[in-house]
Amino acid sequence: MAGILEVVSLGPGDAALLTPQCREALGRAELIVGYKRYLDLAPPELLAGKELLSTGMTGEMERAGAALDAARAGRRVAVVSSGDAGVYAMAGLVLELAAERGLLTELDIRVLPGVPALAAAAALLGAPLTHDFACVSLSDLMTPWEVIEKRLDAAAGADFVLVVYNPRSRKRDWQLPRALQIVARHRGPDTPVGLVRNAYRPGQAVSAARLADFDAEQVDMLSILVVGNGSTRLEAGRMVTPRGYMAKYGRGE
Repeated sequence: MAGILEVVSLGPGDAALLTPQCREALGRAELIVGYKRYLDLAPPELLAGKELLSTGMTGEMERAGAALDAARAGRRVAVVSSGDAGVYAMAGLVLELAAERGLLTELDIRVLPGVPALAAAAALLGAPLTHDFACVSLSDLMTPWEVIEKRLDAAAGADFVLVVYNPRSRKRDWQLPRALQIVARHRGPDTPVGLVRNAYRPGQAVSAARLADFDAEQVDMLSILVVGNGSTRLEAGRMVTPRGYMAKYGRGE
């Protein structure tokens, strides 16, 4: 009899932001599979007595395959991702690989939602996502940079607030300055840019700066950026993107 595979979202990292549904899934799992840094985010008491399988950053295919094999053997498996497992994370690969192996109808595969990084970053910055926004990852490991540039240009040109994932690493240090140049074609120099590093984890840092003054050197892979649209402003250090309520009720914006 086939087992159950649950793709579990760990949230930003604070145990208080792990949903009850995901907490329960970890508690009942026999095998928990994940990138080592993500396993470190899970409450230790939920990992105690469990079999753990971890790999490095580039071991996604190995982890997904091992999880599917274990579930097919009848085990109850949890595959963990930080943030929300369906946002730049493991849910897609697990389902793709299951489809390739013809396992989608054989296995009980469940994706459990969580607090995504963009929501955590937005809450710490204020309220920058209260109107339309777009998310773009600057990682060109699997998406050609030419495609990323087109998406950035289109989203910035349409005046979306931009959430930037995977903004900069030691090996990818030129993409963020280039991305900010693209955004600057469509945004004024005073546009707020919010930076959140280690949201709801030890070492958390939150700041905001003008687009013209933003220093890309302070950014790393533990960071997420939020670039305001044409209406976003800073109010006592908080990023606010008006939804339109003040204007609707004659209060101006």
